[in-house]
Amino acid sequence: MPDRTRLTPDQAAASLQTLPGWDIAGGKLRRDFVFEDFVRAFGFMSSVALIAESMNHHPEWSNVYNKVRIELTTHDAGGLTALDFEFARRASAAATR
Repeated sequence: MPDRTRLTPDQAAASLQTLPGWDIAGGKLRRDFVFEDFVRAFGFMSSVALIAESMNHHPEWSNVYNKVRIELTTHDAGGLTALDFEFARRASAAATR
């Protein structure tokens, strides 16, 4: 399992370079995913829920029709960790299935 040690701002910025479509805002790793319709957005959320459970790391997220916003931070570390970036990679992969 990825490390839960808080990343420095420079480490987080370097990790961000490997995640197209993601940004850091308000201290959280964030991305908006847009799908063809609500059913596909909800299917994506179901897939990501299984990822969250397997990693024991749960996102802050919202859904409006075909858009899903995911925000990540490791609360017990007080910021971003390698766990957030691994979760983001897995969520991005789920969006392409």
